[in-house]
Amino acid sequence: MAQQARAMATRQQIVLGAAENFERSGYEGASLGAIVESSGITKGALYFHFRSKDELAQVVIEEQHRISIAAVEAIANLDISALEQIVMLSHEMARQMIDEPIVRAGIRLTLELSATNGPTGPYLDWIAACEKLTEQAIAQGDILDTIDAAMLARFVISAYNGVQLVSNVLTHRQDLEQRLDEMWILLLPAVMPADRHGEIPRIRAARWTPPSGD
Repeated sequence: MAQQARAMATRQQIVLGAAENFERSGYEGASLGAIVESSGITKGALYFHFRSKDELAQVVIEEQHRISIAAVEAIANLDISALEQIVMLSHEMARQMIDEPIVRAGIRLTLELSATNGPTGPYLDWIAACEKLTEQAIAQGDILDTIDAAMLARFVISAYNGVQLVSNVLTHRQDLEQRLDEMWILLLPAVMPADRHGEIPRIRAARWTPPSGD
């Protein structure tokens, strides 16, 4: 059991070292030698756990996606409206991008690899989750029933990625929280019924604090 625990710790150490390099240098710029050095392990240990840089990149993307989906599941258990969940999730994803190296690396890898033949799963899962919440928000009367849920979900995910990308380029995401709030300032009045507009400040303020230790 102790040996298994050490192996798991070494594997996680390698993943974190890989994430740091992928975030800093991208997929093409990151080398296995640099990952070995920043992880503080031997090349033999790296190849014991991972066969290639491509496999490492896929694991970082999967871990980033796991962290994000865990937030979706936790927020889904809160006693709040579906529209509040959508806004809350967008800000939680922004927090993760700022605070979590694996998330930053996974997002960069997904964007870079998607330019060729990269993973579509993270985008499709996010669109599907947003579409489900949008359908619930329409049923709850918080979003106009004339709006197509699938169309709005795709737009929200696309808009979010555009906002975070430009924020990263211009300020290294230092203004991401503000720019994301501005996105909702523009979007919420357009999709909510007029008699619900009084709820916009409260919905805009929806935030989630992960449990201590997560």
